[in-house]
Amino acid sequence: MLCEQYFLLSTNDVGSAIQLLDLNLFDVLLSITLFIFLPVTLFLFRKKFNWLSMTINFSSMTILFLLLAFIFAPIITDENPEFQKDLSVTKLLAPFSSITVLHLKGKEKSNTSLSDKFLALKNETVKQSYNENIIFVDNIKLTSDKIIFLQNEKVGELDLDLIQLKDGEPVLTKRFFIFGTDEFGRNIFTRLVYGVRISILVGIGSVVVSLLIGLTLGFLAGIRGGIIDIILSRLTELFLAFPIIYLIILIIAMFGNSLLTVIIVLGLTGWMSLFKIVKSEVLSVKNKDYITSAVMLGLPKRKILTKEILPVIMVPLIVNIIFQFSNVVLAESALSYLGLGTGDLYPSWGAMIESGQHYITKAWWMIFFPGVVLILTLFSANNLGKNLKFQTLK
Repeated sequence: MLCEQYFLLSTNDVGSAIQLLDLNLFDVLLSITLFIFLPVTLFLFRKKFNWLSMTINFSSMTILFLLLAFIFAPIITDENPEFQKDLSVTKLLAPFSSITVLHLKGKEKSNTSLSDKFLALKNETVKQSYNENIIFVDNIKLTSDKIIFLQNEKVGELDLDLIQLKDGEPVLTKRFFIFGTDEFGRNIFTRLVYGVRISILVGIGSVVVSLLIGLTLGFLAGIRGGIIDIILSRLTELFLAFPIIYLIILIIAMFGNSLLTVIIVLGLTGWMSLFKIVKSEVLSVKNKDYITSAVMLGLPKRKILTKEILPVIMVPLIVNIIFQFSNVVLAESALSYLGLGTGDLYPSWGAMIESGQHYITKAWWMIFFPGVVLILTLFSANNLGKNLKFQTLK
């Protein structure tokens, strides 16, 4: 095509037009360091340090990876997970792709009030999902009074007055996509990193809700016994006999899918195993001398639970919480896959897998990377729980 021949610029021509070549290498190198080299380095040198050899393995390395992503997500990837622009150029890019960014002049504001300065600082710090001051292009051609650019075999042009210039040359940068892009041109790596926040937040929140319910009901059933034990035990069996997934879908369909709803629903439907553990442990220790003495001294039930019983049952409780966490992460991904998860406001691994299956023949990376991250997370959490359980049985 004529347009393709017109844009076959030599490397020197393009290089002469690039005055500020910000390759975003700092973000890429920092991401690779935090996500790959740091855990791998700790794993390889664990034998040289006794404290590392005792704690660093594949599961703990993956947990470290997740914690780094949860805490330092804005540092690891300096981009909004929902950012999309110029889909004809950015959609379905393969892993390790890069694309040229043409920078436009922003709208000048004469008002320099405190609120305007705050908004400008906010937009600079908290990345937005759209930026009208950049254009993604495949190639450019510079003329005397305008710049002509190519976007997926479509030619466009802009006056030089609208473009950021430095020493009379347009300012160009490069944007890298380590794991490629999805059908909306969104960075898959960024969405995976922020998806860690959603999975961990839902997992921890739901586990806390389940722990409060299971611990309270299990303690009441074990310490009181009688009719209370019968009622709570039958209620637990009722929840266990009913398919939980249908109950979850019913509640979410009635009250809507949001982050808080998913946390509460998964917490309300996952307390049964904790109830059984707490009840059995309370029954095994409530006739001990120190518990009998505490009751005879009139110690409140709350203090008996927190001061006498909880330290004894802490280890099996923690093991079950870890397994419960992995179940919640899997349940949240399944709900997001079905469209009943945290909604469209937050990136979720399950939703990424669902969208990726429609492009599995064109863009395998859309389903591969979130699937691998989900599998590694579940494997590491379960393996951590098994190791902890094995350590307690020694």
